[in-house]
Amino acid sequence: MKTLLHEMSWMEAKEYFRKSDVAVLPVGSNEQHGPQNPLGTDHLIAKAIAEETAKRAGVLCLPVVPFGVSAHHRQFWGTIYVSPATFKSYVKEVCLALNYYGTWKIVIVNGHGGNIPALTELARELREKGIFVSVFQWWEASGKLLPSLFQPEERQHASAEETSMNLALHPQMVNMDKAVDEEPRRHPAQFHGIILPLDTVDVTSFGVLGKSTTASAEKGRKVFEAVVNELVKHVNQLKMMRIEDLTAKPKV
Repeated sequence: MKTLLHEMSWMEAKEYFRKSDVAVLPVGSNEQHGPQNPLGTDHLIAKAIAEETAKRAGVLCLPVVPFGVSAHHRQFWGTIYVSPATFKSYVKEVCLALNYYGTWKIVIVNGHGGNIPALTELARELREKGIFVSVFQWWEASGKLLPSLFQPEERQHASAEETSMNLALHPQMVNMDKAVDEEPRRHPAQFHGIILPLDTVDVTSFGVLGKSTTASAEKGRKVFEAVVNELVKHVNQLKMMRIEDLTAKPKV
């Protein structure tokens, strides 16, 4: 069974949509991930997780949305970013296009933390329209499922956890000879409870927040397997549920 929309003919797509109301949409960003990782880290990882999940759960997977909300990385060359409003609008229209064919349950596999506010807002809006959107964050799942695999300083941006996933999924894109460990600088205006509008370059020189030199493909494979298994459970649960039980409730 084909699960990738871009590999289907329109007749094959029609057959799928007539049988299922679930689809998976990977989104990410194209931004710096330290000297050792590819700029596409976030969308490459999201794509791999989404496609493997779709294959195992027997549901449709869309092509990845590669650009996200990452202006805070812009001082590092090659970072391509869009505004939160543009990102939200684009993903919303993709979801509405899916809904035109009868898709009422959409799982967004998100590879970039900067996308979270826009995706959360979008999910709430679409739920009011009767479309249920869930958002999966693989690093949050990994932290819960494999709490002892990495230290806190290895679970930050471009550090060992992300680098390990890259080593497992596309090692040819990673140059561990250039991996660095960076302790983020503390801004002099930073105090408890304060949110500052900082960019990544304000706290790091190479784009790595934490320790990346301890990354390994073996650890990456463990993370990938754990998070895909967790996401498959979620997708299978959605497949069994009625959309009426997932949408916004009426007044009490």
